[in-house]
Amino acid sequence: MMLPMRTILTASPLPAVAASLILTTGLCGCGDSDAARDHPGQDLIELAEHGDVLALDVLLQRTGEPDVRDSCHWTPLMKAALNGHLPAVRRLLEAGAEVDAVDKGGYTAMMLAASNNHADVVSTLLDHGAMIDHQEMTQGLTALTWASKLGHQRSVDVLLARGADASLPDFSGQTASDWARRRDADPPTAAQ
Repeated sequence: MMLPMRTILTASPLPAVAASLILTTGLCGCGDSDAARDHPGQDLIELAEHGDVLALDVLLQRTGEPDVRDSCHWTPLMKAALNGHLPAVRRLLEAGAEVDAVDKGGYTAMMLAASNNHADVVSTLLDHGAMIDHQEMTQGLTALTWASKLGHQRSVDVLLARGADASLPDFSGQTASDWARRRDADPPTAAQ
C-alpha cells in the first residue's frame, strides 16, 4: 500500500530530503540493496550524492563516464541534484552528464532538485536544457507539481519564471495550481 506523501512526511522524523527520497524510491520500486552497492560505477554515484567534487573529478577523469546508473537507474547527476550539491551538478554537466536522464519511475534530476527546494540546482539544470514540464510515470507529476505540493516557493518561482506549465494535470487530474491551493487550505502543522 502506498501512503500519501503528506502521511510519509508527517509520520517521518526524517528531513524532507530523506522523506522525498523514500517516496521516490518507493514509487519506482527501488531502494538500497547489496546489488546496488556492488554495482559498477557506485563510487561515482556515492561521491555525487555526498557532493565530493574533488574526488568526483578524479574519478570522472579516470573513467570519462558521468552517466553510470545504479539498479534503480539513478545517475550521479540525480544524486547530486537530490542533495542540492550545485558544484557537483555543474561538474557532472561539464563532463557531459545527460541532463534529462530518467530513473525507473521517470524521475529526472530536475524533479529531484525541485522536490527538495534546491532552486539554484533547478536553475542550472534548466540552463543546460532540462525539460521543464517532464512528467514522471507513476503519478504524472512534474517538477512544478512537486515543488507546489511541498510548498517550496523558491523552486516554484524559478520554474514559473522559466515557463513551467502550472495547468498541466497529473494522472489524477490535479495541476500544480490545484496542489498549491490544497496545501494553502490545509497548511502543515508545526510538527510537520
